[in-house]
Amino acid sequence: MPRTIWSGAISFGLVTVPINVVGATEDHSIHFHQYHLEDGGRVRYRKVCELEDREVSQEEIGKGYELTKTQVIPITDEDLSNLPLPTAKAIEIDAFVPLESIDPIRIADGYYLQPAGQVAAKPYKLLVQALSRSSKVAVAKYAWSGRERLGLLRVRDDVLVLHAMRWPDEIRDPAELLPPPTEVSEAEIEGALALMDTMTVDQLVGEEFRDRYTEAIAQIIEAKRGEKPLPEVPEPEQPAPVLDLMAALQESVSKAKTSRSEDAGPAEVHELPKPKKKAAAKKQPAKKTAGRKTPGRRPRSA
Repeated sequence: MPRTIWSGAISFGLVTVPINVVGATEDHSIHFHQYHLEDGGRVRYRKVCELEDREVSQEEIGKGYELTKTQVIPITDEDLSNLPLPTAKAIEIDAFVPLESIDPIRIADGYYLQPAGQVAAKPYKLLVQALSRSSKVAVAKYAWSGRERLGLLRVRDDVLVLHAMRWPDEIRDPAELLPPPTEVSEAEIEGALALMDTMTVDQLVGEEFRDRYTEAIAQIIEAKRGEKPLPEVPEPEQPAPVLDLMAALQESVSKAKTSRSEDAGPAEVHELPKPKKKAAAKKQPAKKTAGRKTPGRRPRSA
């Protein structure tokens, strides 16, 4: 059973649900230590007091806010556990909204909320069933790790999940990243939709959804451990510059169809539209105008 990260309650109007918060995800990546290349000795980071120039133990370390270079305001764990906030002891639900109304860029780490004892079982199940039937998610506030946060409550397999959310002012405006003005034809959009159809799956399961980076690291470690040659590095495919967008889409759909039929049978897809041939414009004889100059094109304003 994962360890409890935080204990408190969900505040739903006058209904209180005592809960324990546990991690909903696991990290399976391979981690490295730092070593001295000369003798293989472990390199560690030590906590040193700048004034006394000596290493200090964890028991001697506390939190503080640097008011000036010479004045530090000490903040204890007791101070943080007694913040003058209603969310310091509870996850306080403020509103219910459709999930699609929340931009996914605001959603961060997820945590499971476990009912704390028998007394929490009924109000916990009530909130689970109400959220499930409403097809909505709850937006709540809570205070962890020295700051108040915004959270999203939803149901996953009859268990409440809390997702940390970023505040609106924490999201950068992407306007400056927009590409220069360009036009995309309806045929090209249909081609992209056809490619999406060939790549559509019901669930994120299968060979293409495994952590190949961690597997490759494990292969290198095993090879070095047995003093064997390192695995060969596959040649990366160099993407060619796209000169004809429709041709690239057609080739992509063809490859995706072949790959999908080899794995799970043929997929139903939209037919790629055939690009319409532009009629050749008839050249009109240029009219001669005496004494007039064609005005130059004005530069586009920024």
